[in-house]
Amino acid sequence: MPEAKMESRLRKFEIEAICHLNSLMKAAIRIERNHAEAEDVVQETYLHAWKYFDSFVPGRSCGAWMFGIMFNLINKHKGKRARRNELLSENEMDISNWQRKVITFDPIKRIQEQRFLETMDMLNEEYRTVLWLAVVEEFTYGEIAEILGIPIGTVMSRLHRARRNFRRLV
Repeated sequence: MPEAKMESRLRKFEIEAICHLNSLMKAAIRIERNHAEAEDVVQETYLHAWKYFDSFVPGRSCGAWMFGIMFNLINKHKGKRARRNELLSENEMDISNWQRKVITFDPIKRIQEQRFLETMDMLNEEYRTVLWLAVVEEFTYGEIAEILGIPIGTVMSRLHRARRNFRRLV
């Protein structure tokens, strides 16, 4: 690839993709429940995004595209972990330090936000993922369906159940 074309591609990648790093990391931590694995999956997401950046359609949501890559990788890793039969202990779920670095809250509402995160962790992964993408990341139903590779009706159903279960837990 000529140097000028590579520089142009790099500039476009930096503008479109790098700005989603914090959002991807927050979501990966909530889903993976392990800081090291979340970092690994986000790093791998960016490697895949860079490798296949030419397939990104300008004008579409790069955030949704990046989240789609990340959730595909999470599902791939989940299959590998299931085969290895790994179980994470409570001691390995070190997410509190990263939460303070990435998620900034109004000090007055800190207790409410911590309660929100704790309640999110009580939901099963299907509901937690859809609720996170809708409420925190503010993706549309269509974008969530594309990210997770599921029908939009399934997104709506899971989101309804997630909100209902969330209200019960609070």
